Amino acid sequence: MENVDYIVVGDGYAALFFAHRLIKNNKSFKLFSEGRKSASRVSAGIINPVVLKKFTTFWKAQEQINFLKKTLDEIQSYTGKNYLINAPIHRIFHDENEQHLWLKKSENEELTHFLDKDFRHLAIVNNPFDTGKVKQSARLDVSGFFNDLFRYLEDNFHLIREKFDYNALDTSESSYKDFTFKNTVFCEGMGVKENPFFSEIPVNPNKGHHIRVKLSEPVPENITIKKKHFLFPVDEGLCFYGGTYDREQLHHHIDDSAVEQLIKGLSEFYPYDFELDEVNFGFRPTVKDRRPIIGEHPEYKNLYVFNGLGARGILNGCYFSQSLYDLIETDMPLPAEVSLTRFG
Repeated sequence: MENVDYIVVGDGYAALFFAHRLIKNNKSFKLFSEGRKSASRVSAGIINPVVLKKFTTFWKAQEQINFLKKTLDEIQSYTGKNYLINAPIHRIFHDENEQHLWLKKSENEELTHFLDKDFRHLAIVNNPFDTGKVKQSARLDVSGFFNDLFRYLEDNFHLIREKFDYNALDTSESSYKDFTFKNTVFCEGMGVKENPFFSEIPVNPNKGHHIRVKLSEPVPENITIKKKHFLFPVDEGLCFYGGTYDREQLHHHIDDSAVEQLIKGLSEFYPYDFELDEVNFGFRPTVKDRRPIIGEHPEYKNLYVFNGLGARGILNGCYFSQSLYDLIETDMPLPAEVSLTRFG
């Protein structure tokens, strides 16, 4: 039997950011990944401190932005690459009222560092009322991040590419197949519903579609355009546009209505021809109070859950991976707002 400090189960941001905490602290671990296309891997990779419908921010936004930049610098030390793309969001205003609201909100102390007061008119797309730039917003190179980190984990014998078998987990012996462990952390997104230890946590699927399109007239590469959804260049002459939010149509195939919604949304501000190249979807694990769910199993004290990252998977996954690590290693209490115990 091989003894490890941690077993980590998952494929997305929660699993990889927690794995980074273990790498940084020289912990031994195995990460079990079944190689599925998680919601994280098909996400836009948007890093955004502003709720763009209401021009508000959210809990710990600045702390999360700062911590992400620090963490990506740390990851660069062993992958050789920084995955932060400096392409700030430019929100297309619908009318003059939105312009006035933006300027008013930009005077608020918690928003002044995020809402740029100087509006910009963009070429190529329709934006008769100009756009507002979200300061400190950016994107993550999603494919590079996942490909490189999984390669690093595999090269350093941390990665086991197989589906985790809950029946093989012996809680009394803290063992799993050929391993004994100190702690196991489940970072499974909506896969947690199959997990007999944490299947009751209140995460709900939110299905998101995005499309890849070939534009006849290119858009700028150094910004991310937002109206109903996000538009930005990716690779091979294609652009990402998405994503939708659907809590009703939860079957595991493409929804034609979602694709139509995206095509219509893009057509509203992009006045040139474009070709649909690809459609993807994933299921975001969301929580009613829009906060992650983190904590230990009430009976098996070395089993933990890290879930419910929602649409802010990058920021939540990065920042709260440290909170979970501190809980396990130093018994530091979790913020009550994200603790599993808040549900009673």
